[in-house]
Amino acid sequence: MAAHLKVYSVSEETDEASTMTRPSVNIRLGDLLPLVAMAERMHFIWLKDFLDDEVMVTEDLYEVMQAFRGLRPSA
Repeated sequence: MAAHLKVYSVSEETDEASTMTRPSVNIRLGDLLPLVAMAERMHFIWLKDFLDDEVMVTEDLYEVMQAFRGLRPSA
């Protein structure tokens, strides 16, 4: 018995809505970082789907991260 596939068209509005998902969940950085680190360490492919996503952080965390970025590890 041959498989039959149906093709459904997606309206432009639906397509745009799915690509522009607005953040709707707050999560503690302490809960998020271990999961992201594990996914990176174990090379989970799904993580690459989110690498271009933006996250919002507090201004003070942003300043600390910018300062940290400028530091070079000592030898």
